[in-house]
Amino acid sequence: MDLDLRKLRYFTAVAEHGQFGRAAQELFITQPVLSRQIRAFEQELGCALFTRTTRSVELTTAGRQLYEEARRIAGVVDTALRRVQEAARGEQRLVVAFSPGLHVSVAVRAFTARRPEVAVDVLPLRWWEQDAPLRDGRAHVGFLRRPFDDAGLRTVPIGRESKVACLPVTHPLADRPALTTADLDGEPILDSRTRRTSSLEEKFELIASGQGIALVPASVSGSYSRSDLRYLPVTDFPPVETCLAVPERDCADPVPEFLAVATGALRRAAATPPVSA
Repeated sequence: MDLDLRKLRYFTAVAEHGQFGRAAQELFITQPVLSRQIRAFEQELGCALFTRTTRSVELTTAGRQLYEEARRIAGVVDTALRRVQEAARGEQRLVVAFSPGLHVSVAVRAFTARRPEVAVDVLPLRWWEQDAPLRDGRAHVGFLRRPFDDAGLRTVPIGRESKVACLPVTHPLADRPALTTADLDGEPILDSRTRRTSSLEEKFELIASGQGIALVPASVSGSYSRSDLRYLPVTDFPPVETCLAVPERDCADPVPEFLAVATGALRRAAATPPVSA
């Protein structure tokens, strides 16, 4: 089956508005036409995408999955079109993705000092996606934490960082100076397997409200300080590796040069202790 991007755009509009009327207005088509297009899309896929009521529509399980995929596909298409237009104008652009809490500014500064003609964009990653933008074309280079699927990727180690336990200040363990993994036995852990959240802000809000705790990289704790949360070191939890990653099949200029410059800059930054206030 060929994917009809127009129907995918129609589906996304209905999913985001929660009703056909407002979605049709946004798309500049009539509501009956939109309804017929969505029905035809469901018939092509062989499954229902929405549960319909007289006032609104809700995504089915299949619809929620398609919505996640549709947002990714839209990003890939937009990126591809932009790259085509930039190539026609003779422009070069590099997109560097980075995991929450990690910082690529030192690498970008070092690279732009050598290649000022290359425009560099940065792409903050949602905490669960990691290598996805490298595979779907949204990014050329990633500054990531393990674990992630490195099949088909070239990776360069940068450093290691510890994880800390994030818990509400009202938690019985919050007054301890440090924890061990044994202390966390039986605690509800919020991670991508138990409860996927759309952002770290949402995750920390759930923790602060007593919905569970989380193990997060130490750099994340420094970037998301708040008075209703405590971050405690977990003394026997192994550190995680940070690394640069690029697709093996996509190493055209200027990716190799950025990789070389960024490796040195980020390793030096990782080896430099933070300045005390």
